[in-house]
Amino acid sequence: MRLKNYTKLITKVVRYNLKIIFAGKFFWFLLAAFAFFAFFMFQQAWNRSETNEGSIYNMLLFPCLLLIFYPVVFGIQNDEDNRILEIIFGIPNYRYKIWGVRMLMVYVANYFIIVVFAYVARILLYPVNIFEMAAQLIFPMLFFGNLAFMFSTVTRSGNGTAVIMIIIGLVFFIFLTGSVAIRNSFWNVFINPFNIPNDIHPVIWRDTILKSRIFLLVGGIIWLMIGLLNLQKREKFV
Repeated sequence: MRLKNYTKLITKVVRYNLKIIFAGKFFWFLLAAFAFFAFFMFQQAWNRSETNEGSIYNMLLFPCLLLIFYPVVFGIQNDEDNRILEIIFGIPNYRYKIWGVRMLMVYVANYFIIVVFAYVARILLYPVNIFEMAAQLIFPMLFFGNLAFMFSTVTRSGNGTAVIMIIIGLVFFIFLTGSVAIRNSFWNVFINPFNIPNDIHPVIWRDTILKSRIFLLVGGIIWLMIGLLNLQKREKFV
């Protein structure tokens, strides 16, 4: 009986946090992500371009980042607007018990959304491994999602964080895709693991992708830790 009550409590907590995370404008971001993905697929088919796993990854990358945008950028502001911050700051180890769990739920939910998108691409365009595709896209999502979360704890403004992330995204895109040497290195956060360059040996490329994923994962963990530590500065939020 105790286990049953505990399970019900966990279920209620998960549902409550999911409503907070994905409430409001998230539906429109989800709709926009699918609209962009549908447009990319239509353009690919209309131009009769070569379709493979690499092109599917490129088509999914922007919708993937768009999905993570609203929950992490506007999360702190939504808590402040709904006067929830005053309540949850009274919970010991707030950064671990609330936002740690929320971030986990955000990434798990978005992973399955990407799986659905990849399944649509599998049916309409190319037979990709949908779970491998979604797993590869999680790495840039973690990096940029946690980076946005970190900035949201500094600015405490969704609009301010959105401006910062757009600028950072443009700088990364211009700088990292401008040079061939950087574009094919593990420093490129937009590197496509399914697009093997002709002038690079597959073994070297595999090692590059492994280093890239480690780099993105470590970077994402660092941004998350900084953000969670910032949340301990209660006087800045309440």
